[in-house]
Parts: sequence; C-alpha cells; structure tokens
Amino acid sequence: MTVGPDALTPDLVDRFTRWGRPSSPVTLSGPAQEFLKAKVGMAPAASNLPLPEICVPDSRLPVPALEALGAAVGAPQVLIDPITRLLHSRGMSYIDMLARRAADTSDIPDAVVMPATHDEVLAVLQVCTNYRIRVVPFGGGTSVVGGVTRPAEGIGIAISLARLGALIAHDELSGLVRVQPGITGPELERILGERGFTLGHLPQSWERATIGGYAATRSAGQASSGYGRIDDMIESVTLATPIGTWSAGRIPASAAGPNLLHLALGSEGAFGIITEITLRVRRTPKASCYEGAMAPSFAAGISASRELAQLGLTGSVLRLSDEAETTASLAMSGPTGLKRRLFDRYLAFRKVGQGALLILGWEEQSAALLDARRDAAWTVLKKFGVVSLGKGVGEAWNHNRFAGPYLRDTLLDGGYLVETFETAASWNLVPDLYEAARDAAHQALATGGHTAYVMAHVSHVYETGASIYFTVIDRGGPEAGPRWRAAKTAISGALQAAGGTITHHHGIGRDHQPWLRTEIGGIGIGLLQAIKAELDPDQIMNPGVLLLPAVLPRDIT
Repeated sequence: MTVGPDALTPDLVDRFTRWGRPSSPVTLSGPAQEFLKAKVGMAPAASNLPLPEICVPDSRLPVPALEALGAAVGAPQVLIDPITRLLHSRGMSYIDMLARRAADTSDIPDAVVMPATHDEVLAVLQVCTNYRIRVVPFGGGTSVVGGVTRPAEGIGIAISLARLGALIAHDELSGLVRVQPGITGPELERILGERGFTLGHLPQSWERATIGGYAATRSAGQASSGYGRIDDMIESVTLATPIGTWSAGRIPASAAGPNLLHLALGSEGAFGIITEITLRVRRTPKASCYEGAMAPSFAAGISASRELAQLGLTGSVLRLSDEAETTASLAMSGPTGLKRRLFDRYLAFRKVGQGALLILGWEEQSAALLDARRDAAWTVLKKFGVVSLGKGVGEAWNHNRFAGPYLRDTLLDGGYLVETFETAASWNLVPDLYEAARDAAHQALATGGHTAYVMAHVSHVYETGASIYFTVIDRGGPEAGPRWRAAKTAISGALQAAGGTITHHHGIGRDHQPWLRTEIGGIGIGLLQAIKAELDPDQIMNPGVLLLPAVLPRDIT
C-alpha cells in the first residue's frame, strides 16, 4: 500500500524523518555555516525530502494470528495501518535517519500491538510463541544502536508500551515510585515535581525516551555524576517473558545470592518485556547553580576531573569538552563581534587561551551546602589552572541541554553526516583511548585529502575512570551511509584494542553485537545464551539484540 501526499502531512513527515520540531527553530548562524565550510567543506544538497510517497508492504500476519492478538488485547489495539507501523519502525541513529528519509520500509513491523497491562503482555507473548512471531518492544524509539529495528527475516510485530505509561504508586517515606515502562522522562518529572521529588535522570533523549528504555539499555543521564546511572536508581523490575512473569529485586540490599536484577537491566528486550519498575527518587534540590569554566587543555581538564571524582566533589554535572569541541561550540553558538574579542582577551589575561570548556552543575538541599561543595571543588580546579567563565555559560548550557538532536536534524537537512559514539575506561587508559578513537575516526573517514571533524567530551566521571563521548561531522552524499558503517567498524575495533568499552550508555542493540564477545568473553556469552534459552526458548524476543539467534524461529502461516 502507498502512503501518498494527502496522508503525508507535515506533522507525520516530521515524526518519521526528524527528532522533532522544537518550539524555536534550530538554525545555523552565519558563523556556524562558515565554521562548517572551513572545517568540513561544502555539504551536498540534502536529498529525499520532502517525501513524495512511502510504499508500505502489506502486513504478513496470518488471519488466525491477528484474531488471537485481538483476543489478547482487544481488536482495536492491534494496528496494521501503514502510518502506525511506519512510526514504530527503526530507531534514531544516523543510519536510521537516512533510511527514514529515503522512505525505506524494509524493516517495518507487520503490526503494532498496544497492551495496557502486564497480563495482556503475557497473553501477546503467548500468541507470538504459538505462531513464531518475532517481537520488538517499542518505547520512545530513541535507540541509536539498532535496538528497536525489526529483524529482516520472518514475520514480526512491535509491542508498543504507550498504554503502559502510568505511575502506579509513590512511597514517599521510602523514596520509591512504581511506574509502568512507557512513562516518559518529562511526564515522570512533572508528576514527581508536584510532590517535591525528582528522579534526576536526564539523558539527551529525555524528551522522548521512556523509563523502560532507560532500564533496558542501562542508560546514563547528564547528571549521573551526582545522581548516578539508571542502574543505581532501580530497586526492582517485573518482566513478562515467553515462559511467564519474572520479578527481580525488591529489597534495598540483600545477600540472597547473585543480584538477578542486573540480568534484567541492559537486556534490551532479549529476555522479556519490562512491565513495571520501582525507582529510587530524591527530594527536589532547593539550590542549584550551573557555571562554565575553561581548562588550559583537555589533558589538564581530565586531571582536574579525576581528582574531583576521587574526592567526591563532582557535583551533579561535570562535562569537559576537548579543544575541538570547545572550538566548535564557540564558533557555532558562542559570542561574536566585540563580545568575542573581549572573551578572548579575558582568556589570554587568565593564561588559559581557548583550551577545554567545562560545564559544572551543582544541585543541593541548601545554598550553604552547595556553596561549601562548590568552594571545595574550585580549590581543586584552580590547582590545574582552570578559570571561571561565570554562571551565564553554565545556564546557557542548561537551557539548551536537549537541543543536540534538533541541531542534528538541521545538519542532516543541510546534507551533513552527523553521528556519535561513546566509550569509557579507567583513568590510566583514558588519554590513549581518546587518541586512538579520534585517530580511527579520522583515518576511516578520510577521502581524497579530506577528513571529518571529530570532537569529544568527557560526559561522565567515576572514581576509577570516565566516559568519552565523540561527535563526528562530515560531508554527506550518496555514499555517506556505507562510509559511516565502515568507519563505525574501524572505530569499534580501535576502542576495544585501546581498552575501552564498546558502549557506555547506548546499549548493545544489533549494531554493537559483533563486539560483545570480546568485551565479556566466551563464558559470558554462554551465560547470556543460557538465560535466553530459559526465558525465550523459541527465540522470539528481539532476535539479534545482544546475541545472534541460535536458531531463527520457523514462521507458522
């Protein structure tokens, strides 16, 4: 069937081909365009937009399976119309966005099923087991590693968690909330904020991602230096699996054998579908402060960040850009004209030049506590030559902290290749890992004397190490997709060779699966395979995520 111009409304095209439309358009200023031209060159004109039509294949679900799914959740909640299926296909990586903009529907699900209870999810999985239907859980659809892309082989459905989006209970005495997996970050923060609490988990995907997605991928938020990763915030989970209900966790601390909760976290729908999560929440901070600073170099900033982490003085947010990202940030969104000249004079006077930009965020229960921790941190920062840029820089970052995906939309519109990758390692390996990853990206994308612009920032710090988050900007064009796939392969090998993880907070999905064995070893893979064989004996749950399917299920028609 064809979705033509009448159905392809601007809203639908935006939802299918873009992260979204911000309240204020994200545009490239004159200085930003000049910077990109100088560093990357002229990008080719963007292609494939606007979409004239999208050809959507008919659903292949047999009638008996459709009827059984309808009996499980109610017939209106089994959707096979082309638009719903389109909106539940693929994630949001650069490769995904290219496919969306090219109207590629090769991975579209055969149906979208929308259960509203745990028992309905169990019933749907039973039907899918009976008919050998592959299942992809779908929350916010923000995966950038192929985590929500339907396998090309066989019949498959997406199980939408949109109707599983409620806060079930709030235990204020214990500081716990029970939620369904489809609730989004903004909705949960709104509800908690009215009660004087916060989760404090703010990944860049916050506006669209769901709490279930956080748990399934072991995500980290921008304030994880202060609040912890999502792993640290989850007390318990309940999953619907093909063999029944599995619950893990419940007690604040226990020595009753291995912690099975951590088998569920990061499982990405390979073992079952998370239907309930109990989260640890905190009281809303009464004092906050965001500020900017400049380290004389990325190396000096890393040393300062390490000492802050090991002394427990990082605050809620600590974000350190390398020289390339600092240059890009100042060129694309920094001061211009007289303000820029005065800014440069200030940096020269303070003897740091244009080094490495730091963003520091503090959130505490009192102004006195915030001031004390901030003063202690600045005592450390000054040892490494870091100078203050004032609160204006920090507040500007805080105001625009979720603008990255919208800027990517604009760059894609302009014909640029824009993608990210991330890793983490212990402090002794961080400098060499940074160089190895950056060199691999430059070499892999170098063509005809031209290379991409590669920049990075330390996004999360720990006592023993840090995460580094890289952004690549290059010219797009017809071969951009294959070039990035080849570059991703080279970069991933370089990360592991330098002692880094294949992923710090994006998960494994299908894209990182080839490197998982190297990271966790053959015995680790065997353990995961044994768990999947126990919980998903027919291999219907998100095949290809984490593990290659042992045997692809045979379709029943």
